[in-house]
Amino acid sequence: MHEWALAEAVIAAVIEESRKEGLKEVTKVKLKIGELQQIETEIFEFALNELGKVQGSVAKMEVEMAVERAVFRCRVCGNEWDLRETPGMSEEETEAIHLAPEVAHAYIRCPSCKSPDFEVLHGRGILIEYIKGR
Repeated sequence: MHEWALAEAVIAAVIEESRKEGLKEVTKVKLKIGELQQIETEIFEFALNELGKVQGSVAKMEVEMAVERAVFRCRVCGNEWDLRETPGMSEEETEAIHLAPEVAHAYIRCPSCKSPDFEVLHGRGILIEYIKGR
């Protein structure tokens, strides 16, 4: 369900931006998806396509997606690491982050000093990189 809600938000944003640009039809959208979102890309793409079918201006748009690695920096020791280097999260913790990435601080610790005080440098959220149309 999470992917469907995100797809609805993306479709709405694409439609709004395409109207601002005076596009009658959107032909292509490129999305950057943060790894921290932990989106099931196949479900997300399916949701975008299905939801797009009911919206005239985006019904035939091609969707290109790129996943941006989640990279963190510890505010205590300065260590940088990525999500794959985060040791042993349980399935419940992974699911919690999937549904609400802002709770990552409750589950992720710096692998070097074990501090939960870190910043997300890359790989959060969904960004519309560009919209093409006519």
